[in-house]
Amino acid sequence: MNKTVKMILIIVGLVLLGYGVYTMIAPEASVSFGGLSMEAQDNTNSYITIGLGVVTLAITFFMNKKT
Repeated sequence: MNKTVKMILIIVGLVLLGYGVYTMIAPEASVSFGGLSMEAQDNTNSYITIGLGVVTLAITFFMNKKT
């Protein structure tokens, strides 16, 4: 695999992983009323983003071992 393509895939994979973890940790919506506060969060998109990052990194490393 070309070194440039490999580097781009590694960077894209790491960015996807980082963004997925960030969106999982950061709350999407919060409501506070007096002493009560509630946070609602749907992590479905975070899991998909993390999965895409892992797949991208796996493709990069497995394609390197074939050649």
